[in-house]
Order: sequence, then C-alpha cells, then structure tokens
Amino acid sequence: MIHIRVPASCANLGPGFDSIGVALNLYLEVQAEPSEAWYFEATSDSVKGMPTDHENVIYQAAQFVATKQGHEHLPPYRVEVASEIPVARGLGSSASAIVAGIELADHILDLHLSETEKVSYASQIEGHPDNVVPSVTGSGVIAYQEGEDVSWTTVPFQDVCFLAAIPSFDLKTSEARDVLPSELSYKEAVEGSAVANVLVAALAKGDWALAGKMMEKDRYHQPYRGALMPHYDELRNYLNRQGVYGTFMSGAGPTIMSLIPTEHGEVITESSQIAYPNFEWKRLSVDYSGSVVTREKIETKS
Repeated sequence: MIHIRVPASCANLGPGFDSIGVALNLYLEVQAEPSEAWYFEATSDSVKGMPTDHENVIYQAAQFVATKQGHEHLPPYRVEVASEIPVARGLGSSASAIVAGIELADHILDLHLSETEKVSYASQIEGHPDNVVPSVTGSGVIAYQEGEDVSWTTVPFQDVCFLAAIPSFDLKTSEARDVLPSELSYKEAVEGSAVANVLVAALAKGDWALAGKMMEKDRYHQPYRGALMPHYDELRNYLNRQGVYGTFMSGAGPTIMSLIPTEHGEVITESSQIAYPNFEWKRLSVDYSGSVVTREKIETKS
C-alpha cells in the first residue's frame, strides 16, 4: 500500500508570475494498492466527478514519468483519492495531482527519483514551476524553468500566515490566461521587473510589509484578470483596512489571498467571515514538508 500526501500551493504572489509560489497546509491524499486494472475512486466531495481511468491527471503524470524512465507500462493500481484542495480555485489542485502521480510512479517502479528529477518532471507537465515545485519541496519557492531544467531556491515565511477568500465559482487557468496581453511595452516590462525584484528581496529578508506592498503592484496579470473577479478590488480594499500586509490573487484566481501577521490571523479571519459570509474563509500556514510518501505492507490471507 502506498500513501501519498501532497500540499496545496499558492502561486504568483502578485508579480512573481509563473515563478513564485508557496506550499500551504491543505492536502491531497492518495492511497494506492496493486489491482487488476487502473481505477481511481474519489473519497471526498472535492474530487467527485474526476476521471476514474487513464484520463485521470494522477495516472497521466505517472505514465509521463514511466515513459521518461524507459518503462512502457505501469503495473495497475486501485487508487483512492481525497482532497482538501478546492478545484479550479487557484490553490494548485492540478499541481498537487501531478506531483502525486510522479510520486506514485516513483514508488511503483522503484525509481528512487531525486528531488531535482521530480521538480523537472512536474514542471514539464504543468508548463511552469510556481505551483508544482512548492508541492514537491514545501516552503516558499522562487523558480525559473528553461526546458527540462528548473532552477529554484526556497524562502521561509516566518511569523506570517495566509488568509484565503474562496468564492463559490471556479475559474479555469486557461480562461484566466486568455485575458492576458500577448506583449508588454518596454516601459511596462521594466516596471514589472522592478516590482518583482523588490518582492523577491523582501521575501528573502522577511520584510512582510514591503512584500505585501509589492504583491499589490503587479504589472503582469492581476490588472487584466481583475475583470474576471468582480470581488477582487472590493475585498482587497476591505482586507487592507483590517491590517493585512497585502492582498493578491492566488494563482490564476478566483481565490483572493492575504498575507497577514500570525498574531492577528484569528481576529481578521473572524471579522472577514462576518463581513463576507458568501465566501469560504480559510486561514492557512506554510507547509514545510512537501510531498510525503509512506509504504505499508499489505497482509495477505493464507
């Protein structure tokens, strides 16, 4: 029996478009055992309706790794899947599934993949590293992908937590990407780069007030995606009055995320729930474990 746990992730953090992410303490749980055929069973509401066969993202990621490693076929497994991660809400639900598939292939085929190999495979499948790398490594991550090569470094998030405002509607990443411009002017690109550079420096230094300020000055995606999320400006203005460091879109949205002082997390969460009861509010902390796999011997009856 193979048990896999993969954390959710929050990506972009404003101007860190496709390059900055952080692992959060919501989890995808997978339990797999040998079977006569591949079958995926949803054991939580959030993954109800997922494909039960080879169309499942977990299987496709596992097969991708198997093929890369020179294995034509994967031995069949029955897989139970449960998740705390809302689907299509900008919290890395697909990224966690990809990482789970990579871990599954690693253990089924006894590959002993390195962290670097897992990060590379996950980024190739996802197309960018900001969601998948934190789900592999845990912590905050700043990453750059060039083909199969991914360069990354981790940053801690001490004395802060995250507050997620999760709306009832979903937003597919493909739709959120369709509203982005095909190019920026040189002046806009320079300004966007400057904001992102200051964000990275602030994260490394632990200057959360400055980091929050830069998260809201993004030039790359939030100005364009805001039209898809009519709650964005209103919630950002409300949360900033509550004393958060900064508010930004989680991934491609529609979840809105705030960086807040840990000691004020409970008060801000409770007041936000009262002010905006139509949203699901979750106070989240950083996961530092990344993907975790354990194995359990299945006792056979004699």
